[in-house]
Amino acid sequence: MKLNYFIQLLMTTLVLAGVFIFNSCQSISGSGNPKFANDSMVANFDYFTYKGNDDFYNNNPLPGDDYYYNPILPGWYSDPSVCTNGKDYFLVTSTFSYFPGVPIFHSTDMLNWKQIGNVLNRPEQLPLDGQGISRGIFAPAISYNPHNETYYMITTNMQGGNFLVKTQDPFGDWSDPIWLPDVHGIDPSLFFDENGKAYIVNNDEPDGGSTYEGHRAIRGIEYDVETDKTVGESIMLVNGGVRLSEKPIWIEGPHLYKFNGSYYLMCAEGGTSVDHREVIFKSDAPFGNYVPWDKNPILTQKHLNPNRELPVTCAGHADIIQKDNGQWWSVFLACRPIDNKFENLGRETFMMPIRWSRDGFPYMTKNDEVVPRIIRMEGVKRDSSVPFGNFEKNDDFNTTELGMEWLTIRGDAAGLYNLNENPGFLTLKCAEVTTNELKVPAFVGRRLQHHKFESTTKMYFTPGSETESAGMVLMKNEEHQYLLVVEKVNGQKAVRVKMLSDTAIEVIGSETINAEDEPVRLKITSNGTEFSFYYAVDDKDWKLLADKVDASYLSTARAGGFTGTTIGMYASGKKIEFIQ
Repeated sequence: MKLNYFIQLLMTTLVLAGVFIFNSCQSISGSGNPKFANDSMVANFDYFTYKGNDDFYNNNPLPGDDYYYNPILPGWYSDPSVCTNGKDYFLVTSTFSYFPGVPIFHSTDMLNWKQIGNVLNRPEQLPLDGQGISRGIFAPAISYNPHNETYYMITTNMQGGNFLVKTQDPFGDWSDPIWLPDVHGIDPSLFFDENGKAYIVNNDEPDGGSTYEGHRAIRGIEYDVETDKTVGESIMLVNGGVRLSEKPIWIEGPHLYKFNGSYYLMCAEGGTSVDHREVIFKSDAPFGNYVPWDKNPILTQKHLNPNRELPVTCAGHADIIQKDNGQWWSVFLACRPIDNKFENLGRETFMMPIRWSRDGFPYMTKNDEVVPRIIRMEGVKRDSSVPFGNFEKNDDFNTTELGMEWLTIRGDAAGLYNLNENPGFLTLKCAEVTTNELKVPAFVGRRLQHHKFESTTKMYFTPGSETESAGMVLMKNEEHQYLLVVEKVNGQKAVRVKMLSDTAIEVIGSETINAEDEPVRLKITSNGTEFSFYYAVDDKDWKLLADKVDASYLSTARAGGFTGTTIGMYASGKKIEFIQ
């Protein structure tokens, strides 16, 4: 009796062990590769690498350890805003329809910045359903209120309106959204006065409505920090811009400050393209009569020779701050186009010192001054973790959570990716969603941060049908993408390069591969103006699949929008469809 019992127990143990081995990604086959369960509905990525190799950094080494490169946050870290508690500095930027939202960076010296998290890291903080890539979260502004030792981040969700979140620990989680139904338009910013009162300034319609295309106003309303509600009526502070007679367009991104007893209202003007500029007004009261400086703009590159070497363009949307040593600095967005034609990096975060005029106005550039690419910050030593210059990032997916550089689209993609199912791999589900839909795809990507780069991944994937595909994607928006994918074509496994538009997919490179159970390595390189796409079966040599592919197709100049390009991994179980 006991013998039969132990035989039965042994047989059950062996069966269970066999099931475990079959389903374990770490079971090793004879080829030395991981053996995955026979599940064609997922793709497993072993690693992802990204390496920048821009000529500027190679040819212009920093002259000392107290110098830095502009931009300080390369890639589309746009609409920067900064605050301080007197010792620590915190900086946030826009994320539009990517998740998580609003990366937050910390520094103790304004030179060495490190991302410490994302302000909007929970789905309930960030409803993005159905929004295009360039909608979602616009222009976050971060402020510190010394009266209650609380940090505030206020912003616009293009689908829900204006809201703020707050915390007393910016290294931790932030509150759920506090919606502001009486603050309309976009780009709100909070200001805390010395007497404890708080005010919101924002872009909105002028009194009586707009009279020309791009005619906007800056409005202000009081905010009660005790009830977290606005007080009174919204008041128009600036109509149109510096000179209404010239019909200025898109005044936005306002920030309110108080220096030496006077109130300063600083705003962007001219739109986000090459006419972008920063302007400033002065008043003796928070909602008083704001008079523009007669030497505006205080920052712009719009009038400079477009054929200049290494141009920085579109400069504006600034925020300014005083360091604990008394120095004044600004952060702002700008672009680095190639030959002043296009770029795929989007609007990046730059930083430069503030100067003060004799009549008491701060400014960054005047006359024909250019935004410098190399700047010295005396008294500060650059450390090895700075997020600029040529660098290499490698992720082997050996953690239980994605690193802070990774993004998904329109939500947290819960259930579509997994780091724990097959430890050491990023597993993506072949979801019934494609990259051109306004839904949450199985996509995990990061920003492009260099004109010249190389990015690789190693993928285990066996498509079970001709609707399943997985690989890498260069994503500008829903209608401008390049895809390097493995899929089934006429019953055979193939690797292909595709160009996605709003009406069709064009195959620009395709090869059948004999690699049913072997991994496929994928590589994308860029020289700034062109992409090249490669593949390799297992550890064999790279094969060029498509060369000299036009990079401008993903640029803002061609595709529009407010973001730069992301690169990453994705999977889909659905054939891309187009609405005619």
